[in-house]
Amino acid sequence: MEMGKNALNNNLSCDLNTGVCGVAGDEEWEVIDFDQQKKSINLYYVTDPICSHCWAIEPILRRFIKLYGDYFTFHTVMGGLLEKWHEGPIDPANGIYKPADVAGHWREVGEKSRMPIDGALMIDNPIHSSYPPSRVFKVIQKKHHEAISYQYLRRAREALFAFNRNISDTSVMIEIVNDLGLDGEAIVKEAEKPNGQQLLNEDFGLARSLGVRGFPTIIMTNEENKGVKIIGSRPFESYVDGLKQVLNQKELQAKPSPSFSSLLEKEKLLFSKEIEVMYDVKQADVHSFVEKELSCDRFEVKEILGELYFTTTK
Repeated sequence: MEMGKNALNNNLSCDLNTGVCGVAGDEEWEVIDFDQQKKSINLYYVTDPICSHCWAIEPILRRFIKLYGDYFTFHTVMGGLLEKWHEGPIDPANGIYKPADVAGHWREVGEKSRMPIDGALMIDNPIHSSYPPSRVFKVIQKKHHEAISYQYLRRAREALFAFNRNISDTSVMIEIVNDLGLDGEAIVKEAEKPNGQQLLNEDFGLARSLGVRGFPTIIMTNEENKGVKIIGSRPFESYVDGLKQVLNQKELQAKPSPSFSSLLEKEKLLFSKEIEVMYDVKQADVHSFVEKELSCDRFEVKEILGELYFTTTK
């Protein structure tokens, strides 16, 4: 991954009070329009807790947010992938008519993306609706903060895809929320009330107004309500190019990648693919990279479905 390295050398710095920007290049200073205000970009990530392709883009999306997140306000929107199983096709494009059909599709996505997905859960103990974990997400988002709700979404996906846990089960949802330091029982109970579904319906309405028809969909809009829509799993460069387009800028100033120690401390668990993407590390070099960044008593390395993953020591 080379994106962002050139941007780091641009040394762009703007003073919004004077309207003068310092830009690296032949000229040290460039005068801009005093009446021009900094654009405010909203990024809408329309997703669902059981969306396998959303799980697949986690490494790329995390890098994009970490490096370019200062340019936009991030909004996670629940899309409602599965209300319930019924007679007839649920997702005919992927050959999904019943829960067991999901297992093979998920495994294929996992193998291609190298974000581990077991899928056996959908045969043995299938999720019958993605609405319960979606409602819990919305309650956390409403009562706490976007960042905490996003952590819940991440932990739920880990539990579902890699570790085969039914994240629509009440006890599992409570446990995941408790692990975030919140009151799992109270939040899950709140999500089961009519207000929980009302919050979810508001997201469904927003997704419709944005013209979303599949997941993941990322929409970036500026103050003029113009923007770009990126559908499905795309390379990292696609998101950077989309942001450039909506900002009408040829170059962007990327932040440095977070230190590995701080990232693992925050995330608690990272798969090899996520480390490779964030730090431009080859798969064969991931273990040695981690050993250079952290002492051996600060992390544990394990393997699941042929992929390494790293956790903090307890």
